[in-house]
Amino acid sequence: MATFRFYGDLNDFLPIEKRDVDFAYPFTEPQSVKHLIEAAGVPHPEVELILVNGLPVDFGYMVQEGDAVAVYPLSLLPERMPQMEASLLRPSLPRPACFILDIHLGQLARYLRLLGFDTLYPDHHHDDGELAQLAAADNRILLTRDRGLLKRSMVTYGYCLRTPDPREQLTAVLTRYDLFDDIQQTPRCLRCNGELRPVPKADIEHRLEPKTKAFYDEFHMCQACSQIYWQGSHYDQIQQFIQQVQQEVAARRARKNAHSEAVGGAQ
Repeated sequence: MATFRFYGDLNDFLPIEKRDVDFAYPFTEPQSVKHLIEAAGVPHPEVELILVNGLPVDFGYMVQEGDAVAVYPLSLLPERMPQMEASLLRPSLPRPACFILDIHLGQLARYLRLLGFDTLYPDHHHDDGELAQLAAADNRILLTRDRGLLKRSMVTYGYCLRTPDPREQLTAVLTRYDLFDDIQQTPRCLRCNGELRPVPKADIEHRLEPKTKAFYDEFHMCQACSQIYWQGSHYDQIQQFIQQVQQEVAARRARKNAHSEAVGGAQ
């Protein structure tokens, strides 16, 4: 038997009686700490640090009788973490961050593309194995509300979204991966995720509606599907959306910092 404790939002995956408390975890034969964590309900990509008897271990550590296991998310690492070595659990997240989303997150995919993030979104149903393979092949962050999908062994980076609201999902993703400074002024193609590049008006004039041709002179074109974009009324809406997201992220950070200070002052 070992003693486990999960911290922060990892408790979202646990039954109420095991949240924010030490609990006994019986096992009859040697098991890896990864196996026991996922058997408790927590997908491994959600875990950022595992301490056993105060020392960091990787997912392959075999839990021993009497071990004290502490499991931390990215959002709530212990204060001494900066002095520790880099995470033993996975390589550092590649930058710029890129994503793959399951079929139920279409609006979130659109939001991420609006902010300039490379975001794959299947235009038809992929099974869990295919999504996991695509995520692993390109070091993409897999976003889903299906914790079973995140437990696939080949998934390295991933996040289980807690809310069905796309705006709240976006704020959670930006906050979790600290992507505030990575927001781009030029979006990705909303149709296919391709990169947008400036294109001379003369090259695409034959494709424009008369009013568009008369009132606009600057255009971008998707390098993948040739969709044309220009700074019409939608452009102001996009800029307003970006500003609102930035404000939401800043407010969320402020609430988190205030909570941390309150907890620290109470100790």
